Amino acid sequence: MNTSHLGEDSSVSIKKRIFSLPTLLSFVTAVCFFYFLTSRFELDWAETGSTIRHLNPLAYVGAFLIYYVSFLFRGLRWRYLGLNAWEDRDELARGSSGNRSLPSVMTCSLLILCGWFVNSIAWLRMGDAYRAYAFGSESGKGFSWSLGTILAERVLDMVTVATALIISVLLLSRTMESTISVILLFSAIVMTAGLIGVVVGLFYTGGRITNILPNRLRGALLRFKAGVVGSFDRLPLLAVLGSLGWLMEVLRLWLVVDSLGISIGFTLLVVVTIGGSVLSTIPTPGGLGAVEPGMTALLLLGISGPEAAAVTLCDRSITYLSVLVIGGLVFFIRQTRYFRGKKTSCA
Repeated sequence: MNTSHLGEDSSVSIKKRIFSLPTLLSFVTAVCFFYFLTSRFELDWAETGSTIRHLNPLAYVGAFLIYYVSFLFRGLRWRYLGLNAWEDRDELARGSSGNRSLPSVMTCSLLILCGWFVNSIAWLRMGDAYRAYAFGSESGKGFSWSLGTILAERVLDMVTVATALIISVLLLSRTMESTISVILLFSAIVMTAGLIGVVVGLFYTGGRITNILPNRLRGALLRFKAGVVGSFDRLPLLAVLGSLGWLMEVLRLWLVVDSLGISIGFTLLVVVTIGGSVLSTIPTPGGLGAVEPGMTALLLLGISGPEAAAVTLCDRSITYLSVLVIGGLVFFIRQTRYFRGKKTSCA
């Protein structure tokens, strides 16, 4: 197989999906949702602007830094998932696995950032496919295997999310009623159950399925199964790293709220943070059109409309706009180096 041609085709396909009409339509959709939000909750944008103008830069920069430090924890966890799924860890440790080796923690972290950038401007979470391809190329294990480690990562995240939401929503329900938080909780539980079901299905029925598949598909499914099922080792360590990543997400939002001089209870803060993350899985670019009204509606349970809009806008400037800039820069530097390397090897 000509891997150079495959890499170029994959990159061109990604670029076509990024710079497409559906992507532009998602921005229009986000504007329409924000217009609906304005009319539905009668937000005072002048007051929102005044709140943002009084933002404390130090706390905001702290939120920004915390957000990007969290990528290191995510990258470290992903690397451990890959290490768990590696068939012969001793061979990997000895460095005798030929041209196959796991990417460094920094590389894994940057690949996650690149993936989030692609997710932010392309539909159907194409960023996950991009980083699966990149991780598979870096490790020499292929797309199917690395996609399996990403599915395992999703399962761990959703278990953490569902657990935190169950506790938070129960605590929140003691003081206030919230339909949207219950909907989020139900969605998280359904998503978690679905992902766990896929893993269990692969574990118990994967062999039966592969027996009826053509050889090429059989190999891809077996590699995918190895990536998924093999990842679930050293669960306590993975749980700690995942929990630290989510705690940093909560800390980021707390710093954003604090930078605006607003006070929110910790339980609601957790619900809003996790709610925004769950809504971002909706397959529009970066969850545009879903995260903004959803976060604002949740924040309205504890603060006024203008304050809620200010928090949403400032937080999204970090979790969405900064990813477009910083993630885009890392992505295009990586792609430029990739094609330069290919040209050099061809020459």
